[in-house]
Amino acid sequence: MKRWNPRTLTLVATALGSSLAFIDATVVVVALPRIRDDLDLGLSGQQWVFLSYSLTLAALYLVSGAIGDRYGRRESFIGGVVAFALASALCALAPSESVLIAARALQGIGGAVLTTNSLALLREVYGSESGRAIGLWTSLTSIATIGGPPAGGALVEWVSWRWIFIVNVPLAVVTVVLALAGRCHSRETTRVGRMDVLGAFLAALGLAALTYALVEGADRGIGAVWWAIVAAVVGLVGFVLWELRAAEPLLPFELFRRRNFAAANAATFLIYAALGAYLLFVPVFLQFIGYSPFKAGLFLTPGSLAMVLFASRFGAIADRRGPRLLLTVGPTLVGVGLLLLLPISDMSSFWMWIVPATVTLSFGLAMLVAPITNTAIASAPQELAGVASGVNQTVARVGGLLAVAVVGLVVALVFDARTDDPDAQPLPTTEATQEVHDASLAGFRAGMLVAAGLAFGGAAIAAVGISDAEALGRRRRPSGEHAFEA
Repeated sequence: MKRWNPRTLTLVATALGSSLAFIDATVVVVALPRIRDDLDLGLSGQQWVFLSYSLTLAALYLVSGAIGDRYGRRESFIGGVVAFALASALCALAPSESVLIAARALQGIGGAVLTTNSLALLREVYGSESGRAIGLWTSLTSIATIGGPPAGGALVEWVSWRWIFIVNVPLAVVTVVLALAGRCHSRETTRVGRMDVLGAFLAALGLAALTYALVEGADRGIGAVWWAIVAAVVGLVGFVLWELRAAEPLLPFELFRRRNFAAANAATFLIYAALGAYLLFVPVFLQFIGYSPFKAGLFLTPGSLAMVLFASRFGAIADRRGPRLLLTVGPTLVGVGLLLLLPISDMSSFWMWIVPATVTLSFGLAMLVAPITNTAIASAPQELAGVASGVNQTVARVGGLLAVAVVGLVVALVFDARTDDPDAQPLPTTEATQEVHDASLAGFRAGMLVAAGLAFGGAAIAAVGISDAEALGRRRRPSGEHAFEA
């Protein structure tokens, strides 16, 4: 029974709940063709089935963290799981396009609450060992990330697309049971006071509009989403001005005066921007040189496998020795791995370079994910752990979306400069002329150079900005206060 102590139950609950939210961000893509046929969706409807979830997820990370800080992280996590399960049931029963899109948006709300508070809850429960706990959380969610899309594809192909949502319900029940059973004798550190409703509204408005502008602007052009850019500026500027004068702000800006908090989030923005570009453009490039979509997807699995094997180990190292070295070397390896993709021009040169590129990038990824997340959360006071988690996840998502837009623009500009065909598109999966092939290679290489530069920038910020003394000192002080019997 020692093995299944409350901390372990809490860890498994947070990993299982977060896995549901992570998988549903991607597995729906596998089901879109069947959903399209069943509900008679157009292209716009298919895009919104995917986008509505991402919008509410990104917009509400910060708000969700503040809710957990005020009303209890375990309670907020359980509430998020329940909301996610109910929204999943609505998705499964959706009779029309509009109902499904609305239900997906509700899923995003539940997903934001549960993922943000899962990390804050781990920090609260594990105290000075939170780096190792977040590493284990990363490993467990990575297992689900690897197996989720294939399992979802099997359900879609052999049963029904509705079952990718139905299975969430019993898994959510298990998550709630584990979370309740994992209650620990740790001191609750929720904040006293009212919720900053206006600040929450402005933050959600600004982040939702920014997310929409980044996603749709990359596809349709900035002119088509000018109104979203205006709404984003109004929301975010209004949020900053209001928070500076609010008696109980949603986001106390004093947090950014903490060296590790500011540095970890700045590094997160650049590193996750690089990873966002990698995750989108590398599978497209692999299909461009001749691989099937299934094989292209398989080449992304080593990164997840590396996190399963090594994330908890690197998290524990950061707990003992500090995160600075790991957060300098890890992003550097990611950048080197991206540069090693540049010599690939066709299937004949693929295997010579893909193995060292994948090994280098995957090892760097495993080295940085848990330490950077834990540094950002642990650098904040315990009572603001939820807000810190929300900030870090918002920064990571916005960084990835921005990179997709910027790197996509770089690829397109370089491609257009190398070809005279106005109708040609970069990285086509069908047979192309030599000119289009060479222009696509040039565009892809330019994009990966930008992504590598972002990763190296993140490494530089970590090397200069992260303080091991602050990280270790801050974790050790409260460890006795928040200790509890396993």
